Amino acid sequence: MGHWSVLVLTGMLGAGSFAAGFIGALTGLGGGVVLIPMLTLGLGIDIHYAIGASLVSVIATSSGAAAAYVREGFTNVRIAMLLEIATSLGAILGAYLAGWVNTMWIGVVFGIVLLHSAVVALEPHPADTAPPEPSPAPAKGVLRLEGDYPGPAGPVPYRAHAVPAGFGLMAIAGVLSGLLGIGSGAVKVLAMDRVMKLPFKVSTTTSNFMIGVTAAASAGIYLGRGYIDPGLAMPVVLGVLAGALTGARLLARAPVLRLRLLFAFVIAGLGLEMIYNSLKGKL
Repeated sequence: MGHWSVLVLTGMLGAGSFAAGFIGALTGLGGGVVLIPMLTLGLGIDIHYAIGASLVSVIATSSGAAAAYVREGFTNVRIAMLLEIATSLGAILGAYLAGWVNTMWIGVVFGIVLLHSAVVALEPHPADTAPPEPSPAPAKGVLRLEGDYPGPAGPVPYRAHAVPAGFGLMAIAGVLSGLLGIGSGAVKVLAMDRVMKLPFKVSTTTSNFMIGVTAAASAGIYLGRGYIDPGLAMPVVLGVLAGALTGARLLARAPVLRLRLLFAFVIAGLGLEMIYNSLKGKL
């Protein structure tokens, strides 16, 4: 019976992780927002071990999806590398804080972040209904934070705005990543999409490129504390990686409005569930 129980549990972990990776790749969330509730609420795993497995899976998601997105011309590597300075420093701080913060409050903060992200994601965005027409490339700034991405009618140029504000939000995203183990894709996507005015597909793909580095910055601390269990992390990583590669192939053809709805629906439901279970002491 015990042998079959291990096989069933591994199968459940693999299937759930595939779904997490698939959604993570399509939305830029990294899969952690699906994984942690699945592990803690569905399987009763301690939230610290769930965060450890999630951080490893976030690295796998980023590795699986990022290469495809860079090759297809959606990811802006220059913007990603600049913002990663802020997120990596924030992630290290967040991972240290996680050892001192009560589990219940980690879950509540996690839920609030997700609910806020869902509300902001549903607000209308002009670029969704009236994408910018291909035009002369935007003026180059000092940091050259501009580019273009493949559109139906050819390359669509864009340029990053409000870079200092975006940099600050990325530091907050890093703290949340280290504290909650989610890769903070939700905050990264919204910071690039809403504050820096980058196209949604550029925001999600650049987020996928970044989350692996952010997660790696805090994963070492969780490993040192013994919160990364290989028996839990291995099926999770394999499932997430397969899901991420599948999602990456579909993103180029997916309508932006549907991506936003998927993004908002998934994280709103999980946010409510995390807050409820945290306050009930079930984490």
